[in-house]
Amino acid sequence: MLDLLGRGSAVTCNGATRRDFLKVGSLGAIGFSLADYFAARAAANEVPANDRSAIMIFNLGAPSQLDTFDMKPDAPAEIRGPFKPISTVAPGIQVSEIFPRHAKIADKFSLVRSCHHGGAAVHDAGWQCVQTGRVFAGGVNTPHAGSVVSYLRGRKTDLPPFVVLPQTMGRGGGNLPNGQAGGFLGKAHDPFSLMADPSQPNFQVPDLLPPAEIDDMRLGRRRKLREIVEANIKSFEASEDAQLMDENFQAAFRLMTSREAREAFDLTQEPTAVRERYGMNRFGQCCLLARRLVGAGVRFVTINTFLTVFDEITWDIHGTKPFTSIEGMKNIVAPMYDQAYSALIEDLDQRGMLEGTLVCNLAEFGRTPRVNPAGGRDHWPQCFTCYFAGGGVQGGRVVGSSDPIGAAPADRPVEPGDLVATIFHSLGLDLETELPGPSGRPFPLVDFGRHEIHELF
Repeated sequence: MLDLLGRGSAVTCNGATRRDFLKVGSLGAIGFSLADYFAARAAANEVPANDRSAIMIFNLGAPSQLDTFDMKPDAPAEIRGPFKPISTVAPGIQVSEIFPRHAKIADKFSLVRSCHHGGAAVHDAGWQCVQTGRVFAGGVNTPHAGSVVSYLRGRKTDLPPFVVLPQTMGRGGGNLPNGQAGGFLGKAHDPFSLMADPSQPNFQVPDLLPPAEIDDMRLGRRRKLREIVEANIKSFEASEDAQLMDENFQAAFRLMTSREAREAFDLTQEPTAVRERYGMNRFGQCCLLARRLVGAGVRFVTINTFLTVFDEITWDIHGTKPFTSIEGMKNIVAPMYDQAYSALIEDLDQRGMLEGTLVCNLAEFGRTPRVNPAGGRDHWPQCFTCYFAGGGVQGGRVVGSSDPIGAAPADRPVEPGDLVATIFHSLGLDLETELPGPSGRPFPLVDFGRHEIHELF
């Protein structure tokens, strides 16, 4: 670029200098506008897809599409429910009044209102198919999307490639796999599960540090002793079990002795104001921890908003105990969720991390269009809403629509395989890739006919 300027410069509020503007002015003669200039600068800072990370927020319990992101204000009262839609910063997009903070960042995320699946209307059946892209059938335990990323990409640092916060899901009532495991890829690609509540004052990661009575020097000596013993057991080391044990030992040892890992999990390094911005509750602090982990090199983090649909207030709004009422969702679940999600997106954006981090919000299904006699809504796999931000996704868009009562997709139907394909696409994986399936048979990354939701990108 021809630069006719001297040394003087002045910085504007958006970070551009006076020198930048004068350079741009000199380019106007060749048809290169200010908008073109800033677009080029943004493109220069894009994160390569194969270096992106993902945060999957799994809304365990299943939010009601009609009370959150796909409202039907003109439908009868028993369909539309008690909440009113509000406008957002994204033209033409409305969300529920229970999500005022979402409304302020709607230009950062895009909604997919035509999701559906043919699995059973049971929580764990939905957990399995939405997180893996396939309905559980024939005894084939398909791996979680994060496990696939772990297998294909491996770890970047001493931290595990795939982490679940705060822990893997509990029971869902259907006695099926919950989808948060390595499946046929093996236990080596199971997620690292935190197994702790990061909002607690005494929060520590149980598996991160060695027992207190073993100092670093003794730990190192024990590792050398183990290596000497193993060197004399050649026949055992040749077995698959021994290889898996060694891989797991090395991974655990690396994690326990890594300063980088300890610092990534240490929320006390965050200013109090930042922690409070996310909310001093389990979900809020998990969102903050997820931001720290992807910043430290973790490729895939799944956050479970809740651990089970039993005995706690969740999205599972059947209306009667032990489940949640619509009022419980309004007064307890929605404010916590709204605060933490908006804080995560704003924080990633302000740190320049949003382009390099896909944040997807998924759920096992939606809720019945008609409010039930208890004042709640029941399970409904036929139509629900998911949404995406960052990772190459363009915000402020709506893909697909539902019918007038939110019961079925009206256009652009999206299945779980498409949701998972969208995650893989954002992370730069080739959807034609094959995995080593059961009995070593090639297993497609996504089923035939399943594709990324291209309108998001």
